[in-house]
Amino acid sequence: MVMKYFVLHKPLNYDGTQLQSLFAYKNFGLMGDSMSIFRGTCQVGENEMVDMEDVLAEDWIYSEDMLHFIVEHFEMDLEKTIIRQRLLIATIKEELEKLGVTTLSRRGDDLYEEDKKLSVSISTLSPVSTLIHCGLNVSNKNTPIPTIGLANLNILDVLAFGESVAKHYCDEVASIRLARCKVRGVK
Repeated sequence: MVMKYFVLHKPLNYDGTQLQSLFAYKNFGLMGDSMSIFRGTCQVGENEMVDMEDVLAEDWIYSEDMLHFIVEHFEMDLEKTIIRQRLLIATIKEELEKLGVTTLSRRGDDLYEEDKKLSVSISTLSPVSTLIHCGLNVSNKNTPIPTIGLANLNILDVLAFGESVAKHYCDEVASIRLARCKVRGVK
């Protein structure tokens, strides 16, 4: 099955409740593996935080303007999903490099410019699938930690950038699936 994506062209604020199974199906009609892309604020309270390390550190997530990606894969392997999460982050970095942004480094599942953080990212399990949320600051105004935003990197058409990331990620997933089918087993 081909992975699909949907770009929402009206604002949608992220509060953590969107990280749920069948989000893309319920909201955009995408059944199966999918990616939803939208732009809006990000304010995740303690009850919706998935990263327990952040909860224990009381490291709350807030951004006035963020580009959001919600990815859903219908498999139950969290380790594979964390690897896919890192593939998504690497894909974002590659797409930014195509646009001339060469100042970012990847540390695990996040992107930084020196000590300024561009992204938030988490993977988790639902009862029927695995999920990834990745948010990229568009603005770094009033964030609780040092951040950089896409606006600082001169990425002005944020949703078009999000769609480029989605196409690249979906192509990578398809390529990985095809790569499994071209090799013979060995004894």
